[in-house]
Amino acid sequence: MVLPHEQATESKAAKQIAGRLAAIIPIIETDRLRLRAPAIGDFQAYARIAESASGRFLLEEPGRDHAWLDFAQMTATWILQGHGVWTVEDARTRDVLGFVLIGMEPGDHEPELGYMFLESAHGQGLATEAAAAVRDYAFKTLELKTLVSTIDRHNRRSCALAERLGGVRDRQAEAAHQNTILVYRYRPETG
Repeated sequence: MVLPHEQATESKAAKQIAGRLAAIIPIIETDRLRLRAPAIGDFQAYARIAESASGRFLLEEPGRDHAWLDFAQMTATWILQGHGVWTVEDARTRDVLGFVLIGMEPGDHEPELGYMFLESAHGQGLATEAAAAVRDYAFKTLELKTLVSTIDRHNRRSCALAERLGGVRDRQAEAAHQNTILVYRYRPETG
């Protein structure tokens, strides 16, 4: 069930504003994927990910309301920080597959590369393809000097993806987080 706050405002002015904001977010295209600005309708896929088995690694507190706040926060960082979340869709069908982001949230010490995908998109290399494109964007376009993925130590699938992307465990950064998470560091030369 789509709740009232999960629906777009239908006025012409609201649609124009949303369209203008979406137009300034860069589109990244790969062989199989198109990464674009998030839209309010994408939240349904985000909520499915948050409510899935891997969703326990996504949110500090479970529940659809927390998923909405997280989605809204990651979307808002485009305005506040010049980077944020992309919706990842199949380049051919335009079906939403997941999300990739460059984010900074409370507790982060540096920009983070994050990724979350629907279970139906797992095991096809789609997350690797999308996250590699965003990693490269972070270094080449945003000119970030460093980028990390902070990962729950039990999230083996995400750790394996970080390693495929060239991430290397940074034990010093993990200590700065009181060793509560694993930190995989990317460098510009890994892209």
